[in-house]
Amino acid sequence: MERTGADMYYIGCDNGVTGSIGIIKSDGSFYTAFKTPVKKELSYTKKAQYANRVDVPTLMGLLNPYKNNCKCVMERPMINPTRWLASMSARGALEATIIVMEMLCISYSYIDSKEWQKEMLPSGIKGSALLKKASLDIGRRLFPSIKHAKDADGILIAEYIRRRDK
Repeated sequence: MERTGADMYYIGCDNGVTGSIGIIKSDGSFYTAFKTPVKKELSYTKKAQYANRVDVPTLMGLLNPYKNNCKCVMERPMINPTRWLASMSARGALEATIIVMEMLCISYSYIDSKEWQKEMLPSGIKGSALLKKASLDIGRRLFPSIKHAKDADGILIAEYIRRRDK
């Protein structure tokens, strides 16, 4: 059963340990965005190196207030065999986020970046750096209190889903 109503919250997740999460109330009267909470730990490798992991308890605490009437959409992670470490990190972050959604009983679906970017960003922008800058510029115009240093992908995903559901 599709949940709708004035108290519906849309959650957009930009996947990864450098991603962000945005939450918007269906009537637009409330929004928030934050970087995906992570913790830096020693990796499992023999040689000392560090890896970032999603901080599951913190993410659960941040999403818990919205769990009863929300729609969550997560950006599909970048998986590319030529970028093995980045792909493994993206897959690990996705798995941790899925676990949080399951523990909070939040249903979720996936979206490709090109789908929401086509609607929310100007056409003709190419390249990761320019897309991130455009995301931040548009995000700050629509949501002036957003302070992300890198982009506003999470909140723009949430806004895209909110607009699509109208």
